[in-house]
Amino acid sequence: MTRAGALLLLCAALLLIAGGKCDDICPALRDTVDLFISGSHEAYIEQVEKYNQNPDVLETADTLKSCVDKNLTPQDKQDALSALNKIYSSSLC
Repeated sequence: MTRAGALLLLCAALLLIAGGKCDDICPALRDTVDLFISGSHEAYIEQVEKYNQNPDVLETADTLKSCVDKNLTPQDKQDALSALNKIYSSSLC
């Protein structure tokens, strides 16, 4: 499985947590996922800090974002965002 595939599975899991109702997904969650995939490191960490100041959570967010930035190609990131947009707009959602 590619890293982009693993990332998409993670995002799909977030949708399941939301109960499969894409319209009910908080816009902040969508913004956070977009920043996680394609935003700057600083912008993503600032977004996470808005909702959670736990040092362990922030350290984990920092580590994960560094991993995404280091390992995913621009094409991987675009593919992930395209897949998420299809999920968000799906009539099955």
